[in-house]
Amino acid sequence: MAIRINKFLSEVGFCSRREADRLIADGRVKINGTVPEMGTKVSEEDQVTVDGTPIQEPKEPHVYLALNKPVGIVCTTDTENEKDNIIDFVNHPRRIFHIGRLDKPSEGLILLTSDGDIVNKILRAGNNHEKEYVVTVNRPLDSEFVAKMSQGLPILNTVTAPCEVRQLGKRSFNIILTQGLNRQIRRMCTHLGYEVVKLKRVRIMNIHLDLPSGKWRDLRPEELAEIQHLLQTSKKTI
Repeated sequence: MAIRINKFLSEVGFCSRREADRLIADGRVKINGTVPEMGTKVSEEDQVTVDGTPIQEPKEPHVYLALNKPVGIVCTTDTENEKDNIIDFVNHPRRIFHIGRLDKPSEGLILLTSDGDIVNKILRAGNNHEKEYVVTVNRPLDSEFVAKMSQGLPILNTVTAPCEVRQLGKRSFNIILTQGLNRQIRRMCTHLGYEVVKLKRVRIMNIHLDLPSGKWRDLRPEELAEIQHLLQTSKKTI
């Protein structure tokens, strides 16, 4: 059955669909020796190359990893220009890429995989997959902070979706998001006059952080099965 070239590249574990679209736009992908248009479909009979290298179906099962990312590691696959990149940090023998991001000053749970197709399904904001954080700010929280954070705030020319917020201490709170706006929590806090001094992600969907800083593990079979179940109810991807 023929599928779109970006979906093919993600399913074989070469890259995410978003990265595949960039490769196609840059003319680095060829189908049977010809640069395709965006959306071109491929079948089993077609030969796909990236930068002249043939892309093969993976012979091994995909890998799915959970990492407790330390502060200072950058979520990028650019291993040539970023010395603190997450790929070299994990140093996995398989070609992997991160699902979503944590900015350099943030820490905590992030997932990595060789399965590019699952990246798109998890990241789509419309799929409402929960991400949970523990955040510490630079001064005591006031009585209106939790209410305003929960109801949504104007950042990046939009208003954030309602979310769950619970105060933990004088300067710390727990927040559960289903959006993935750029530096969302930091921008929300800034809007209310606070500065984030520590941000740690402790859960993605059904995966809870249970690792020391800098360590990673394979997802357990039951965790992966639950993710696949949750994704079944997600909006279909193109």
